[in-house]
Amino acid sequence: MSSNINFQTIDWSAIASSVHLGETGEAFWQTIQFPGLRIRIVEYSAGYLADHWCQKGHIVHCLEGEFVSELQSGEAFTLTKGMTYVVSDELSSHRSISKDGVKLLIIDGDFLK
Repeated sequence: MSSNINFQTIDWSAIASSVHLGETGEAFWQTIQFPGLRIRIVEYSAGYLADHWCQKGHIVHCLEGEFVSELQSGEAFTLTKGMTYVVSDELSSHRSISKDGVKLLIIDGDFLK
């Protein structure tokens, strides 16, 4: 099976949204899945706190708003519009917190193992 992706555009307005409950608040995901690659627009509601510590690798780019990426080690990083973080699988347990809501572009996949 080829993992190559032919040129294509994504009209995010045509991609259905799914709801994922946090410990508090909600996350709304619009997801495109390719073999070994997932691309999402994710919006966290105001008051969002993830319900788990994530071990997966991601590239997370803040499109609008602000959020905190908290590491299980106790470190916390505030990301605002235009900022990005990158982490590989199994390297840093992390979770997201959003006081006022945020819109993110998240890319993850096999290349982050």
